Amino acid sequence: MTKAYSLDLRERVARFVDGGSSRHAAAAHFRVSVSFVVKLMAARRASGSLKPKPCGGWRYSKLDPHREFLVRRVSEKDDITMPELASELAGKGTVVAPSSISRWLIRNGYSFKKNAAGQRARAARYQAGTSAMAGKAPAEDAA
Repeated sequence: MTKAYSLDLRERVARFVDGGSSRHAAAAHFRVSVSFVVKLMAARRASGSLKPKPCGGWRYSKLDPHREFLVRRVSEKDDITMPELASELAGKGTVVAPSSISRWLIRNGYSFKKNAAGQRARAARYQAGTSAMAGKAPAEDAA
């Protein structure tokens, strides 16, 4: 996510516009967008302040009320899939996408399933290759 422009830049832009320059000229002079200057001046007119609005913060999730259920189901069945969880929640009246459940679990400290070696678990078809050849003796030349 982008950061807000500094208060110093905001004050300089406002002084430039107050000095009689247009918003387009201020945008070109300070190399910012015209919409930034227009919105900055409108915000100052409305609130009297040049401070940026707060960014980030807590986001509401419709899965938050189901925290106990989700944590219990994941601890009961550690290999439960997101579509299974989504269908169980749909049975309780909350319709969500499986990807939303995945993002919610990650945000709440649950991570991807790992194997004993600390690597992400993979399907068997992807384990062939150089790592599968490690420890095997090279083939003898027939010639």
